[in-house]
Amino acid sequence: MIDQHRTNGGGASRRDGEVRDVTATTGQSASAAARASDVWKVYGSGEAQVIALRGVSAEFERGRFTAIMGPSGSGKSTLMHCLAGLDSVTKGTVQIGETTVTGLGDAGLTKLRRDQVGFIFQQFNLLPTLTAKENILLPLSIAGRKPDPAWFDLVIETVGLRERLGHRPAQLSGGQQQRVACARALVARPEVIFADEPTGNLDSRSGAEVLNFLRNSVRQHGQTIVMVTHDPTAAAYADRVVFLADGQIVSELVEPTADTVLDTMKRLDTPAEVVG
Repeated sequence: MIDQHRTNGGGASRRDGEVRDVTATTGQSASAAARASDVWKVYGSGEAQVIALRGVSAEFERGRFTAIMGPSGSGKSTLMHCLAGLDSVTKGTVQIGETTVTGLGDAGLTKLRRDQVGFIFQQFNLLPTLTAKENILLPLSIAGRKPDPAWFDLVIETVGLRERLGHRPAQLSGGQQQRVACARALVARPEVIFADEPTGNLDSRSGAEVLNFLRNSVRQHGQTIVMVTHDPTAAAYADRVVFLADGQIVSELVEPTADTVLDTMKRLDTPAEVVG
């Protein structure tokens, strides 16, 4: 059903928009920034039981931008929350870098989220009384850490808001606020940044600004980003798209375009919505 973009031969290079069947689990890679191994997530019990994830195994390479897609209820946000330590798994193992997230207590999870993980959400989650600069540096301040001045300057240059650092959120556009949130996630140099529908509240122009920033963070600075989205246009900014359906990974797309993402969604008989 999804063979038309497949290359021949085990060692052949992959073409843009190649779709791969990922039902079989591949060997673990030392270059993974995040990894799920046979992860199950079950809510409730008995007749009320809901299986959100069914034996998901996936790796997310360092220095790569990966999008996770799927219809409502497919498990894409649950997978991201489990990877980020925001939700526990029922069975299986989750790792961030060399840290095994599964089984960590509250103190360990707090340290993980503070030191190894960055977050970008659909809601900007900025403190209205703080300036853009103060919001960006807030996680480091809470952790009692000082920013690396050279890295901070590089992040600010990448985010393109140097002239707006003294402004409070109410004085910034939605796109500018989300770029502040992106810079906040990046400035601590986390192992991986998880982005949950980061352009969901933005118009198409502001969304493109944020997505360009995320892609440049990966290409220029080697950041690892895992983004949940329902938007094929947003997914096209990623290096790779992983598709979920009914709690399982069913396919992936390498070097996607909006058209190949839409085509894959149609092949998988899952609805896709284009935003903007």
